[in-house]
Amino acid sequence: MWPLGHLAIAYLLYALWTRSRGRIPTAIPVVIVAVGSLFPDLVDKPLAWYLDVLPTGRTLTHSLLVLVPLCLVVFAVADRYDRREYGIAFGIGALSHSLVDAAPALWGGTDAGFLLWPLVPVEAYEDGAPSVMELLLASLSDPYFLSEFVFAAIAFVVWRADGYPGLEVLRPPIGRLWRDPEGGDSD
Repeated sequence: MWPLGHLAIAYLLYALWTRSRGRIPTAIPVVIVAVGSLFPDLVDKPLAWYLDVLPTGRTLTHSLLVLVPLCLVVFAVADRYDRREYGIAFGIGALSHSLVDAAPALWGGTDAGFLLWPLVPVEAYEDGAPSVMELLLASLSDPYFLSEFVFAAIAFVVWRADGYPGLEVLRPPIGRLWRDPEGGDSD
């Protein structure tokens, strides 16, 4: 799945979790969900595609053997600082990423062995890592890829209904990009 789909599904799961507790998502945990939802790719893809340290872009942090203990450590640290919600948010984002990547295995679309890597070996890239453009072109006719846009639309509607949580965390840094160094706004 592509980043848009991971973000959408993680947000929907987190919103469902918070609503089941009679609350709505808040800013910082939503940002943590977003980071968690992309975390496995942010680690594995560079290590496999550019540094040639991992056999594929779905190994180390896509593996539940690494990801579950990591999420437990993040939760323990967050709990230590009385921020359990942050640990839960990271766990929902990161774990949903790997499980969503494995979903096509249900209909024979991929091998989910990466969930137990290194106990279950994965097939290394034969001709080197694929380019993003190659992956995109191969995905265009895949219904699973197209479903990401449906999930994104649903997530956007839910995010809007929740008051766009997380946007206020990003607004100040983005706003500074548009300000004049003299202190005035640029046109």
